[in-house]
Amino acid sequence: MAQLSTSRQKALLRKYALNVKFFMMLASVVLIVYALPKQAKFGYEYEKGRVWNRKDLISPYSFAILKTNAEIEADKKAALAAVTPIYQRDAEMGDHQIDGFKNDLEIKWHNANINDRLKNKYLQTGAHLLKEVYDRGILTLNPKYQQSSTNYPVTILTNNVSSEKNTSDLFTREKAIAFCDEAIGKISGIDKAFLLNLIQDRLQTNLNFDARLTSRLEKETTENLSITRGMVQKGDVIVSKGAVINDEIFQRLASYKKAFEDNARINGNHTLVLLGQFLLAGLIITLLMVFLYLFRRDIFNDNRLVSLILLVVTAMLATLSLAIKLELPNFYYIPYCIVPIIIRILFDTRLALNIHLLVVLIAGFFVPNSFEFVFYEVTAGMVSIYSIKNLIRREQFLISALIITFTYFVAFVGVSLIREGTFSTIDWVDFVPFAVSVLLTLLAYPLIYLFEKIFAITSDITLIELTNTNTALLREMAFSAPGTFQHSLQVANLAENAIYAIGGNALLVRAGALYHDIGKMENPLFFIENQSSGFNPHDKLPYEESAQIIIGHVSKGIEMARKSNLPEILIDFIRTHHGNTRVDYFYQSFLKNFPEKFINENIFRYPGPIPFTKETGVLMLADSVEAASRSLKEPDQESISILVDRIVKYKLDQDQLKDSNITLKDIETIKVIFKRMLMSIYHVRIDY
Repeated sequence: MAQLSTSRQKALLRKYALNVKFFMMLASVVLIVYALPKQAKFGYEYEKGRVWNRKDLISPYSFAILKTNAEIEADKKAALAAVTPIYQRDAEMGDHQIDGFKNDLEIKWHNANINDRLKNKYLQTGAHLLKEVYDRGILTLNPKYQQSSTNYPVTILTNNVSSEKNTSDLFTREKAIAFCDEAIGKISGIDKAFLLNLIQDRLQTNLNFDARLTSRLEKETTENLSITRGMVQKGDVIVSKGAVINDEIFQRLASYKKAFEDNARINGNHTLVLLGQFLLAGLIITLLMVFLYLFRRDIFNDNRLVSLILLVVTAMLATLSLAIKLELPNFYYIPYCIVPIIIRILFDTRLALNIHLLVVLIAGFFVPNSFEFVFYEVTAGMVSIYSIKNLIRREQFLISALIITFTYFVAFVGVSLIREGTFSTIDWVDFVPFAVSVLLTLLAYPLIYLFEKIFAITSDITLIELTNTNTALLREMAFSAPGTFQHSLQVANLAENAIYAIGGNALLVRAGALYHDIGKMENPLFFIENQSSGFNPHDKLPYEESAQIIIGHVSKGIEMARKSNLPEILIDFIRTHHGNTRVDYFYQSFLKNFPEKFINENIFRYPGPIPFTKETGVLMLADSVEAASRSLKEPDQESISILVDRIVKYKLDQDQLKDSNITLKDIETIKVIFKRMLMSIYHVRIDY
């Protein structure tokens, strides 16, 4: 019943797989369009120093010419310089300090026991000086407004009534002390030090800087500044054909672009813009799916893999859209090369290049200087794919990053020279975004791991880890079944060299070869490569039982692989390395010894399936050839050649390779490699 339910589920999945695929495509297009900025794109690209090769650009409407950032900053600086700082006068401070002076004088005078006839003179002189000082005002100079001199205008607020003063007419505490010192010095019969000491203790600022009002005034001043200078009238020529884009023309074009975008935002038909974006995104996703259907049908038929690819494409374009909305100062900070690297590691080179081209093409519609952007990113993406064509070591990521950086640098220098015509004017700081982009590209490594876990994909990085003979499963095989372990190593060498020559995933076939016989660890002595004492346990068993033990190493291997969480792509090598061939030794022995008995041939036949990829087909041939070569008593060039031809012919006659996509030309190449390597293994001298 459970089996029937499972079959029904699979049938339903197959039935609705295409519908799910269309839904994912539509969802991807909708998400991309949703993320993209919803405004019409300005149809012209321009740069300073370039020649305008288009026809005369006539203004379709009047618009103001924007000031440059430098002009706006200069205007702000001039406006702020004209702003006078505001001080609030403390009207009660003077009276309070004069009263305090009188009290201080009474106390000092009483303690000193001096003649009272001078007291009134001291009192009048001190009070008069303090009143004069406080009437003019005492302040603390603000360094922010001291440009080239300590004399600058200020606004004094007294009970909300303003008056304009200059700091030269006001006192600082130091100037007030100096003023009093000079005034007292002109009066005879007074102890100057005594009176000045009393006055000095009563000198406090009564003009206090009002930071809030001053800042408000500065803000209003800068906000009211005009950001435009002059107008371009409808019908005026913005730029003529053949004109060099100087600073003035550049600013006209920038102003026209801003006016165009503002006009499109207010008066534009957003529905049509949305439709255009939907058509572009739909075309890109459709082209991607057509490519998968024509050239990678295996991926096209697996909605899990299709969803991963659409996720990567959508996420990359959504990141670009976010950068546009956040007004990122430079769009080259975005690590576009992360997409081809991820797709290359998880899938293959052709798919990585195709997806990268599609992503860059659609991104080019929304970034400035589209052609240069496409040139930079296509070349860098191609290099990133080429640099990890055969991923063997982890450090290739760093090497790839260095190569991508060098590619960006060469492209940057080339574009800069075309634009500037000289090295001296190149702004090398503009290369920083490219370097940051390459550093962010290294995030591909953790992302690949994440995608592997979520979508159950086996990347070359995982295969590198699995081909390490120090993994737990291979260490156990080396200890419990050393002969099988050595056999697996030799098969791995044969298969890897063969698949490399005919085209295929050498890393995958090596990993598959190392694990294809792990099932023999269950009963290692029942396999001849592990028998070292001359004892053969098959001698005491019926032929049928012996055959089942030999055949059983496939199912045992699958069981052990799943328990060790090996990827399904490696389990395929265990499942298919014998196809559905017979265990001929025990089958022929049974027929010879029991000719009168009827026997079901399937008892002596592996369950299959037969190899269905180029890699699994090559492994089957390598496994059979290596095992058979051990039976050669005197291996020489002729015997090895005959053996290889016989084994390969047998597999072909048994239709074991019909699903593996291996051509007759590939077969001849494989045989040549097997013969050469086996002769090298057995140290056979070649006759010249």
